[in-house]
Amino acid sequence: MAEVVSPPNYILGISAFYHDSAACLLRDGEIVAAAQEERFTRQKGDASLPEHAIEYCLQAAGIEPSDLDYVGFYDKPLLKFERILETYLGVVPRGLRSFLMAGPLWIKDKLYMDRQLRRALGYEGQILYAEHHESHAASAFYPSPFDESAWPDSLGLLYSAFTYYTGFKVNSGEYKVMGLAPYGDPKYVETILTELVDLQEDGSFVLNQKYFNYLTGLTMTNGAFDRLFGAPPRKPEGPVTQREMDLAASVQHVCEEIMLRMARTAHRDTGLPNLCLAGGVALNCVGNGRILREGPFENIWIQPAAGDAGGALGVAQLIWHRHCSAPRQVTPGRDTMRGAYLGPEFSPEEIEAYMDSVGAVYRRMERQPLLEKAADLLASENVVGWFQGRMEFGPRALGARSILGDPRSPAMQEQMNVKIKFRESFRPFAPTVLEDRVSDYFELDRPSPYMLLVAPVKEERRIPITEEQQALFGIERLNVPRSDIPAITHVNYSARVQSVSRETNAEYYDLIREFERRTGCGVVVNTSFNVRGEPIVCTPADAYTCFMRTNMDYLVLWPFLLDKAEQPEWKEEVDWRELIELD
Repeated sequence: MAEVVSPPNYILGISAFYHDSAACLLRDGEIVAAAQEERFTRQKGDASLPEHAIEYCLQAAGIEPSDLDYVGFYDKPLLKFERILETYLGVVPRGLRSFLMAGPLWIKDKLYMDRQLRRALGYEGQILYAEHHESHAASAFYPSPFDESAWPDSLGLLYSAFTYYTGFKVNSGEYKVMGLAPYGDPKYVETILTELVDLQEDGSFVLNQKYFNYLTGLTMTNGAFDRLFGAPPRKPEGPVTQREMDLAASVQHVCEEIMLRMARTAHRDTGLPNLCLAGGVALNCVGNGRILREGPFENIWIQPAAGDAGGALGVAQLIWHRHCSAPRQVTPGRDTMRGAYLGPEFSPEEIEAYMDSVGAVYRRMERQPLLEKAADLLASENVVGWFQGRMEFGPRALGARSILGDPRSPAMQEQMNVKIKFRESFRPFAPTVLEDRVSDYFELDRPSPYMLLVAPVKEERRIPITEEQQALFGIERLNVPRSDIPAITHVNYSARVQSVSRETNAEYYDLIREFERRTGCGVVVNTSFNVRGEPIVCTPADAYTCFMRTNMDYLVLWPFLLDKAEQPEWKEEVDWRELIELD
């Protein structure tokens, strides 16, 4: 008698309506696909219902909405609305303006989430809801390689306040503050801890609402904040001064201290050797690196889509393991995120059809010759767009949608910032290093596959700084080579490390191996394939458009190679800089 095989269980997780909307699909608990809505709509941080991401996830599995067993939403709208009402009532009448703006949207859309999801999906099955922070915790723990772990909460509002005050965009520019911090002196730490934050030894804290405006107005900070620090917020796109650098250094110092105290408390309360991190502050890779080096935990694991996008994964995992009571299977040392390569991929035929439609000039190559040619181009200090395989899930480019360069070049950082990314010159670039060579370049004794740990460059690779160079202030220090891989060495000798293994991305790994054979360097510069203010590219059309708008030299649309000098003239009716809102 033939064995009866049960049909697979499909669970769709959704995050939406706050920022970084996303969808994630599980099949029998395994991640089939996950993507952020912004990659399809080309609107950075898109908070709308992720209809395109949902459509992609269903297509990746070859199913219809009727095949879904459950749909999960990463937050509880009624609970969220209750918290918002309590918050506004607590600051009446000052919060009235904010409530009058937010209230109608809640009543019209967000409180009727079932109706909205069913209409968009054409789905009649069960919809389940999780609590926001529980979704974050689940996204960190369930895919991790740990049987047990501790998990601390987040502190995003404080960091976002300083992001706003230093002239950058909230929920987008926090990483700029982190990158700016090493140029400054943390001279405002005492002011922050005395006036803004009541910080306890266990890492718990309360913000002094006298200085903040996010509850009662439409900005993060207020006049009292301005008076405390002696000036109004920096205007966006205005000059970055030593003051902004010092503010960034100060809030980064406080953030790291809070993260360390939280980690110590989590360890004391649980006694566990492993720590999982999610939430927006888990993207603070400097703080993560300090927890790894200085905290009490033996191991930490950070969800690569740590922000709200990862909540889609978290709620799906909660439904599978809690609601469906499915046991968890753990492979020690290996997570279940599959390198975060969970987004769309495109066949050679699809790529070729697009290139023919725009008259692109290209050459199709076999795998090994293409790897060797790309390595030669990088070794000659060309900037190469790299588009291959499935798009990454989360905010980091990890070698599927990346722009690559030679880390040995002292000019590469400025060249890529100004001519390719069109962004602030102070921002550092990250390295991708062969996983088996991590400790040869960095003070790091383990893989860092998701670019979420900052580590010092090895002492023996550093270049001593002269007294004259040490006397330089702020961004004047940028052009001083600090190691034999200067393009990825920040002014404090640190780097935001991504390691790559052959198991997760064979083409990217073998490219860097070929680069190492030519140069002796097992590292490349890796930055996200986009210009400032634009989401990371998703499709071949996105990639070619970005390639033609910038000063990239070559583009690999696997398995094709394109030379910028051979391409037809690029014409657009409107200057693309007018179409993209700067972050």
